[in-house]
Amino acid sequence: MRSEPTGYLSLVLHAHLPYVRHPEHEHFLEEDWLYEAITETYIPLLWVMERLCHDGIDYRLTMSLTPTLISMLKDDLLQQRYVRHIERLIELARLETERTRFEPTFQRLAHMYLHRFERARQTYVEQYGCDLVEGFRRQQDSGKLEIITCAATHGYLPNMLQRASVRAQISTGVQVYESALGRAPRGIWLPECGYNPGDEEVLKEFGIRYFFTDTHGIMFGSPRPKYGVYAPYYTRSGVAAFGRDTESSKSVWSAREGYPGDFYYRDFYRDVGFDLDYEYVSPYFNGAGDRHNLGIKYYRITGPTVHKEPYDSVAAISRAAEHAGNFMYNRQQQMSYLRGLMDRPPIVVAPYDAELFGHWWYEGPDWIDFLFRKMACDQKEVQLITPSEYLERYPKNQVMQPSMSSWGYKGYHEVWLEGSNDYIYRHLHKAVERMVEVAQEFPEASGVRERALNQMVRELLLAQSSDWAFILKTGTHTDYANGRVEQHIGRFNRLYSQVRDNAIDENALTEVESRDNLFPKADYRLYACAG
Repeated sequence: MRSEPTGYLSLVLHAHLPYVRHPEHEHFLEEDWLYEAITETYIPLLWVMERLCHDGIDYRLTMSLTPTLISMLKDDLLQQRYVRHIERLIELARLETERTRFEPTFQRLAHMYLHRFERARQTYVEQYGCDLVEGFRRQQDSGKLEIITCAATHGYLPNMLQRASVRAQISTGVQVYESALGRAPRGIWLPECGYNPGDEEVLKEFGIRYFFTDTHGIMFGSPRPKYGVYAPYYTRSGVAAFGRDTESSKSVWSAREGYPGDFYYRDFYRDVGFDLDYEYVSPYFNGAGDRHNLGIKYYRITGPTVHKEPYDSVAAISRAAEHAGNFMYNRQQQMSYLRGLMDRPPIVVAPYDAELFGHWWYEGPDWIDFLFRKMACDQKEVQLITPSEYLERYPKNQVMQPSMSSWGYKGYHEVWLEGSNDYIYRHLHKAVERMVEVAQEFPEASGVRERALNQMVRELLLAQSSDWAFILKTGTHTDYANGRVEQHIGRFNRLYSQVRDNAIDENALTEVESRDNLFPKADYRLYACAG
């Protein structure tokens, strides 16, 4: 056991993507979301963890892998398509080293991308056999990474009217975690950090020990929290709640003050997919051939101007090291102040979307690397810790009822329930009613009827993904989000009618099972208890 420091930092990365898999199309634009995240976030994060382990750095990191993300990372079709994707990027990067041969500044960057893509392919194919979940599992088995689970399809739990929906989302999430990682999850990331009082009873039912809320979920709790968000609290179910620290979050999240906006960092929006001649880059576009980002970017943010300076990777990495030092210093000062107010070392919980690191903030994984090394080697006041470890060290905590909350705009539910997306809920609520109805009517189904009922579960869970409501709110890819909701609800209703009429089209069922093929152990009986 390490000696007691002034305080603890728990860095939490939430890794999630909606389930996007379209075997009916050879190339599909939205599948790029996964491929980009693999290249730019998940593999670079594994590189960081591997380097830290190799160098004997005793780090701690908490990271969610959502069930949809695990399902896609383990899917044979998507694995094959990712290899095709990264090989196309390698081909484009090679062309770029030729095209920029008379521009040394840009050619150095082209070689940087070529090396990075080749290394990503080597890591993906040769080191992990196309299964990155295995890479994260190895890190968890080392004791330095704690992987937590999430709801099945990232369904926004506060907007679910029936407990059966919450149970199905949590149960499926736990089942996918156990199948992929060989152990039960200790913690959970509630989708969108959305907490609805009472849901902790479901978490307890499935063995979850802790979850997270946004700051006001703790601060507006009852009774008043003694230590603010700097200690966990037990709900009456015994499941612990950790609150997000605003100060450390702002250092990274704030568009105006956060580190990722530094002028020396790579500009996400200047990409060769838009900068170069269409005829030259169009062979590398997925989907219908519309321009989109390809992942090769030559410029730094520079400032609030359309003029952009070439990216300088050495200067950018230097800034990442400076920002890591600044973040650590601020935590030291924060812990020193808090420690004088508490009877134990405080814990600062700093959660971020994993895809911020590497995808949006190119230097983000290096920032984590620098931060963990500095914390291990340059000071003793602040230690990294996982929530599980903190609860083991400090098992006595105040009992309180957190308040309803989320980390969305204004802190509650309006991102996922407002004019652009509210129409979906009447369909979702009706589908849940029907799911409960047939689950209770056919408690012992077998054969093709059982298959149909289980596929109804998959379609319902997929329709409940919070991503569709979020996309409709933000106004990007709205046709796709609307289409996904309509498709899943449509398939659900057709299966419902066929089950009720005892007229199941087995060929059609087989086709739908092969298309929406996640959650092989889906069990409709979860809905038999309406709750």
